[in-house]
Amino acid sequence: MKVFHHIEEIPADYGPTLVSVGNFDGVHRAHTRVLAEIAERARPRHAKSVAVTFEPHPMRILRPDSGLTLLTPMSEKVRLLQQTGIDAVLLLPFTRDLSLMPPRDFVRYVLCEGLKATEVHEGYNFHFGHKAAGDVTLLSELGRELGFEVAVYPELRLRGEPVSSTRIRQLVLEGQMQRARALLGRVFSIRSTPGRGRGYGAKYTVPTINLSRYEELVPRDGVYITRTRVGEECFDSVTNIGNRPTFGEESFAIETHLLDFHPLELTAQTEVEIFFLSRLRDEIKFNSVDELRNQIARDIRKTRRYFALIKRVAPVQTR
Repeated sequence: MKVFHHIEEIPADYGPTLVSVGNFDGVHRAHTRVLAEIAERARPRHAKSVAVTFEPHPMRILRPDSGLTLLTPMSEKVRLLQQTGIDAVLLLPFTRDLSLMPPRDFVRYVLCEGLKATEVHEGYNFHFGHKAAGDVTLLSELGRELGFEVAVYPELRLRGEPVSSTRIRQLVLEGQMQRARALLGRVFSIRSTPGRGRGYGAKYTVPTINLSRYEELVPRDGVYITRTRVGEECFDSVTNIGNRPTFGEESFAIETHLLDFHPLELTAQTEVEIFFLSRLRDEIKFNSVDELRNQIARDIRKTRRYFALIKRVAPVQTR
């Protein structure tokens, strides 16, 4: 899959294209439905399938105080987009000039002149252009005028819930990982590198790997059943998110205890990815380290039972 960082990088002879424009945060089931469709339709037409997205997320320019955290950082989003089978991603720099571009100009400049689009596929609630003034009705009108077809997809719902980035963010923030997984179509995960801990785990309870600073969305504070990939190895694990109140901490930390751990060579560059399968409990302030240690032992037993049960049914799938 090709990755273009500016419209000017696209070769003059690239196309015709089938295009979908969006933020694609999470690359969830509704996104993959559309992208798989344009990839499938492009092949027999000798065309290219292209996802157009924005860097940074428009909300971070238009509402910088919103505190928006993303389901998928850009590097992860590009990796997930590649898995849909599309030919290319255009990462449009979201600048003030782009935010002020009228809908008609956006269509002409990006879709027609830049990508030579013959089909544009969008969800029912797609908006574009200055002040999000363009919608799928206007897009269809412009398509008839400028010579491309428009396919509009209805809302996708699963078990009564809308499949949307907003809804999935809400579920993750509530710690409802199974429901988030259903809408995403995969296990929610975060990826970073090892960070420096305070040594409490090794000294008082169980050894843990601490995650270095992570800027995007994390689940609600608490204790989770997880799978943790360290480099190329994966471990069943228990992960705590929060401030370690038993030790009087006020600093946020993500720390994971690897079950059946063996010594690993960790460097500052070792990739650590935590897959959140199920929430066990809230983070609790215990009266003593012994109480905390006993609770961790119970958490580990529950986690081992969880993995023993699901592995009898099917291997654990994180992707």
